[in-house]
Amino acid sequence: MSEAETRLAESEALGELKSLRASIDNIDAALIHMLAERFKCTQKVGVLKATNDLPPADPAREKIQIERLRQLAGDANLDPDFAEKLLNFIVREVIRHHEAIAAKAGS
Repeated sequence: MSEAETRLAESEALGELKSLRASIDNIDAALIHMLAERFKCTQKVGVLKATNDLPPADPAREKIQIERLRQLAGDANLDPDFAEKLLNFIVREVIRHHEAIAAKAGS
């Protein structure tokens, strides 16, 4: 391959890299906005639970959600173990918020 061909190939690869990274950046932004929206909803759930004397955690629902998201992940060719870890991380944070809301309501 000539020097000009090498520069052209590198230029094309660089262009594709920039395009892919722009897509990744857009997806990351969408994920953040989706998580923010999810947490707005779970905050409302936390208030409902606190005002109705319900526990912050719901292990039965969590189990159903894990099974559902593992299936969705598999269908989407995403590692179900990764999806489960991500959901567990999110659920732990939601429960932490619910506990704080319940503590504040009890004050």
